[in-house]
Amino acid sequence: MPTSPRLPRRLSRRGFLSATAGLTAAGALAACAPAPRATPTGGPVQLVYQDWRTEWFPPMAQTMLEQFHAQHPNIRVFYTPDPEGLRDKMPAAFAAGTAPDVFQGCCDYFPAWAQAGYTLDLRPFVAADIDAATIADWDRAQYQAFFTRDGHQFALPKYHGALALYYNKDLFDEAGVEYPSAAWTYTDYAAALQRLTLDRDGDGQIDQWGSMLEPIYDRLQVHVNAWGGHYLDPADPTQCRLAEPEAVQAIEWLRARHWDDKVMPTSLAVQKLPPREAFYTQRLAMVEDGSWALKDILQNAPFRLGVAPMPAGPVRRATLATTDGYGIFAGTQHPEAAWTLLKFLISQDYGRAMARTNFLQPARASLVDEWIGFIRAEYPDKTQELDLAAFADGHLQGYSVTAEVFANMTGVRAITDAAFEEILTLGQVTVAPRLSQACQAISDIQQRGAGPAGPLAVQAGAGGCAGGCN
Repeated sequence: MPTSPRLPRRLSRRGFLSATAGLTAAGALAACAPAPRATPTGGPVQLVYQDWRTEWFPPMAQTMLEQFHAQHPNIRVFYTPDPEGLRDKMPAAFAAGTAPDVFQGCCDYFPAWAQAGYTLDLRPFVAADIDAATIADWDRAQYQAFFTRDGHQFALPKYHGALALYYNKDLFDEAGVEYPSAAWTYTDYAAALQRLTLDRDGDGQIDQWGSMLEPIYDRLQVHVNAWGGHYLDPADPTQCRLAEPEAVQAIEWLRARHWDDKVMPTSLAVQKLPPREAFYTQRLAMVEDGSWALKDILQNAPFRLGVAPMPAGPVRRATLATTDGYGIFAGTQHPEAAWTLLKFLISQDYGRAMARTNFLQPARASLVDEWIGFIRAEYPDKTQELDLAAFADGHLQGYSVTAEVFANMTGVRAITDAAFEEILTLGQVTVAPRLSQACQAISDIQQRGAGPAGPLAVQAGAGGCAGGCN
């Protein structure tokens, strides 16, 4: 088994457990931050597992850990919720040696942790314990996203969040517009946007828009990929391609829908409501959102709901596969026990528990039908004609994409977030020169390199964790 590198520690793990020996699992649940641990002589291995803090997740996790403890009496797991400000706080915990043994991450910040050397390489464990059929059950794009450029495997899939197009059947019927389908292109999308954008109260102001998206890194990348573009060179992640014609055309298409046609609102136009809330309060006829939003929308939408795959772009069809996964701290004192826990977290049973509790789309294709069954059982009327399989289409048909990760992600999100805000949210700048400026700034970061391992200025706001880090 691989050995763990020595990392600096401010507080000894043995000292922590000596002071907290009386903690029960319920007490650990209330903890707000992970703490180091050691194994008392002759006692079970003790691990800290950190995961989402959303209301529904901790009770589910504790119930599942009871099963784990029954199966593995030699391992005791203390669950702790993610700290507020996870992206900012975790690098310091890693560097101090106080990070949890097993933890979740996603989006651009998880690979940044791996780039800094904070995660254990899972390849020897996977080679020994994970069969080819299990790997094939995961989305290929999602699975490959858990490797760094040099082949270090830092995670395995937690769940599979996918983007699709939600739509309000009542508003479509009222406007006489055909429902979205798998045959839709961006031309069809634009035409429907125009017909579904209305001034309903006659005051001269638009109060119903055609659709909306969250203008952040991975949600916009899906459109760039549909045009045949990329943020970076797939063969060389040090090279920025955000300013190339395909990327510019995709972002310009979105800018025109926001500011020329005014058929897609900015967050300011909907009083900064999250897109899903603007949708289920009927300010929108459609919304680009993920399977992670499904339960919230089903609970709140007072209309007949539809779901369709994302429209096909000029070059290809693309949808997001989120990169939520589980990793192991490189400084863990118990890599074998941590791996045993991680295998449990990626198991079919744990996937079913998340799917049943909050409708999280399973990472395994073999569980999709069960997931759909859980949803239909809870909302039989609302889902009777709902094409829930649309969320799995990218996984099953092989057109999913994941957030593109530069060789050095430190500071990249600050650059792209600022550019996209100025272009789409504020409408202040021309697309091509602004993306060229952003690409140059990203290239400067790549030339400087990742630097030594240490606290990272990884930017907040990555969309892929929307299933649980809100």
